Amino acid sequence: MLIGEVARRSGVSARMLRHYDALGLVRPTGRTVAGYREYSGDDIRRIFHIESLRSLGMSLRDVGRALDDPDFTPSQLVGDLVERTRERLAMETELLTRLRRIGAAEPAGWEGVLEVVALLQALASKSPGNRQRAALSCGEKVPVPVDALVEAALRENDPHVSGALRWALARAGGDGPALLAEGLRSPEAEVRKRAIQCLAGFPDGRTTALLREALTHADCVVRGYAALALGRRGAAEAVPALVDMVVAQTHDVEAADALSALASSPALAERIATRLVGRLSADATGPSARRRLAQALADIPGGTASRALAELARDEDRGVAVTAAYILGIRDDG
Repeated sequence: MLIGEVARRSGVSARMLRHYDALGLVRPTGRTVAGYREYSGDDIRRIFHIESLRSLGMSLRDVGRALDDPDFTPSQLVGDLVERTRERLAMETELLTRLRRIGAAEPAGWEGVLEVVALLQALASKSPGNRQRAALSCGEKVPVPVDALVEAALRENDPHVSGALRWALARAGGDGPALLAEGLRSPEAEVRKRAIQCLAGFPDGRTTALLREALTHADCVVRGYAALALGRRGAAEAVPALVDMVVAQTHDVEAADALSALASSPALAERIATRLVGRLSADATGPSARRRLAQALADIPGGTASRALAELARDEDRGVAVTAAYILGIRDDG
């Protein structure tokens, strides 16, 4: 079979067949009566073998080794091909994400495209200063897609940049809360922490429902930040978690402050006091926890809190007794 016929039937161009010939990959082994080189059946089978191996991403050099070297083993090469393919897919996925974000920004012209690209690059910069400036400039001239801000916020480990990104997210609004809620399902504890911190930073009630759901999260850090945010918003559902935080000494000062703010509601004040006193009655509550509970009771109005403090003023632990007596004195003066 002549080269033109082979090209037509195999789908491999005549130019590529000549290239294979030049490389020594497959050379026509026959001759016609007129002296033209002719591909045999074995030559054509080799062409299909070459194309099959090329479809795996193999180089022509590796294809030649695979077909001609009897000692050539595929296992290592296949592993390398898998790794290269993963890297290529990651690069293509990153490019696709970048293009979608540029499209979402709806730039009016190429100048706008360049501005969006520059801002996205700055958000991924190795310099914390560059990332912080990019976060603070979001929305001033260039609308940045919210998913880009969420991605940056969930991977950020610099506290100053994190604060700027939380501010930018709260300002941007959009799908930010829903995307951050997905971050709460991350297997990485740091990502979950950043997600809940961002959700807590939204100033209005758009994230309140998500924060309520987070109160039952398996991660105690997530529950704690959700409780603090809900407490600042006056949500009574946060009371049990806030009391737990006081006992566990997890952001206990902030938790006590949130309980104090919630106790400004007479209906909640008694409920909070009862909950705190209930934890005092627990056998496992040590002196340190009792002292923190006494401090939390300081700003809770009502007789239940006062009676509990009076009992604590007689506590067997001197530190607890002195703390409770001091708080009682302040309450009496008040």
